[in-house]
Amino acid sequence: MLKAVIVDDEPKAIQGLIWELSNFSDEIEVTESFTKPEEALKYLDKNTPDCLFLDIQMPTIGGFQFLEKLEHISFAVVITTAYDEYAIKALKHDALDYLLKPIDSDDLRETIDKIKKTSDQSLNSHKLENILSKFNSKFDKRRISINTDGKLIFLDVDDIIYVESDGNYSTLFLQNQKKLVVTKKLKEIDAILPEDYFFRIHNSYIINLNKIKEFIKSEGYVVMDSNHKIPVARQRKSDFLEKL
Repeated sequence: MLKAVIVDDEPKAIQGLIWELSNFSDEIEVTESFTKPEEALKYLDKNTPDCLFLDIQMPTIGGFQFLEKLEHISFAVVITTAYDEYAIKALKHDALDYLLKPIDSDDLRETIDKIKKTSDQSLNSHKLENILSKFNSKFDKRRISINTDGKLIFLDVDDIIYVESDGNYSTLFLQNQKKLVVTKKLKEIDAILPEDYFFRIHNSYIINLNKIKEFIKSEGYVVMDSNHKIPVARQRKSDFLEKL
């Protein structure tokens, strides 16, 4: 029997989902439901369900902010939303899911089957990262999520000055001289950064175009806000100039 928790600021939405889930009472049980995400966070800090049904449009703490506040995500996450159906279809993934409100019984059946097949919690975290990355690229280009060392890290793109490759690792150089080393190749980081703000200026570097202080054409490098000098690859120079 799967244990489920529901977080939604609308009591009617919770009641509707509980009613839909009652059709699968031999497989899944709602142990708790919350209209106040703050209370849900306290509960999840001490309790671990099999799955969480989470609304992403809540006034006090949005769904993705809610996930950011969780120290550990060791359960399947199903995001419920009223976003456009076609956008949701594009965001669906294997282990974790989106459910479009009002929730359809057939969609719920499919989601429950996915939860039952998902036993590897690290896979859950990886799938969640992919979904959040896709959501970020469609709806919120100012934030990204990165899965590293078994946890999800959420970053505001304005805080990233540049990224440097180190083989299978990448170092993100952030504001206030902070660094973040992640177990991802540079091309993986490049894929999740919004192209409106970032440019791969060299095989080993991605820069935030809004953080350039100077471009020294004669010597072929840029000076970032952090005063770091980043080389501009010859074959990327013309594309870089078009971006400026």
